[in-house]
Amino acid sequence: MARSGADRRERMTRPRFQLEYKLDTGMRKVGLHHHDFYELYFLLAGDVHYTVESRVYHVLPGDVFLVSPRELHKLRIRTERDVYERYVLWLEPRYLARLSSGRTDLARCLDSSREGYRNRLRLSPEEQQTVRSLMDRLHRETEGDGYGADLMGESLLTELLVTVNRLAAREGAGPEELPRSSALVSQVVDHIGLHYAEPLTLDALAERFFVSKYYLSHEFNRITGESVHRYILKKRLLIARQLLARGERPGQVWERCGFGDYTGFYRAFRAEYGSSPRDFAQAARREE
Repeated sequence: MARSGADRRERMTRPRFQLEYKLDTGMRKVGLHHHDFYELYFLLAGDVHYTVESRVYHVLPGDVFLVSPRELHKLRIRTERDVYERYVLWLEPRYLARLSSGRTDLARCLDSSREGYRNRLRLSPEEQQTVRSLMDRLHRETEGDGYGADLMGESLLTELLVTVNRLAAREGAGPEELPRSSALVSQVVDHIGLHYAEPLTLDALAERFFVSKYYLSHEFNRITGESVHRYILKKRLLIARQLLARGERPGQVWERCGFGDYTGFYRAFRAEYGSSPRDFAQAARREE
């Protein structure tokens, strides 16, 4: 369902949820992008560095990685490892809300606004085996058409999500410490996330954080893989896309997201997503 400039090949082709087993060789990186759906990623083989906003994680085989629709992210695969093997589970937020109960919110571990939210879960060997077994069984059911495959698939999905939520709730399962060199970028990213609707420039950000614009530009690009200007644009478009999906009118969204005029917003949205804001909003209403 979602696509952004760097992830046009990563789209949900099935309703509700989609689990894919992927094996690649020679893959090096995926650029900064976002999705409209939740992503639950389980690495089977490879050496990966995952960047979410300004946080950099070293992901190892057996790790579970969680990404919400609000988070811009990218990944880099170490060239020393040719095999990159993983399970990727995509979940529509509305479906996950329906699958939950009044007592149990299955999206809890995927809610980036929740206190204690963490992207990376490092599991024990026993926990890795449990998650791997559930992923294997769920994949067989979703790829097959045997009797009761739909019900069995939903049952296994529920069990998997309950298991991951329990793992995410453990004490001491927080993300690894940020490198000191990324602390500045983290502060700038947080500032952009709070003030995306306001005028933002490299010069103004450098002045606010008491660094030269050349140093800020270098560090920002090193951590996020994007220029400050490009990152601000992607963040504004991400928010605009979410507002349009919720029923906001395009003529109101552009100003709320910090664009100077509707024409600039229209061009940027179409270049990034391949459709106009109005067409996207109409398609979102039809899906709803």
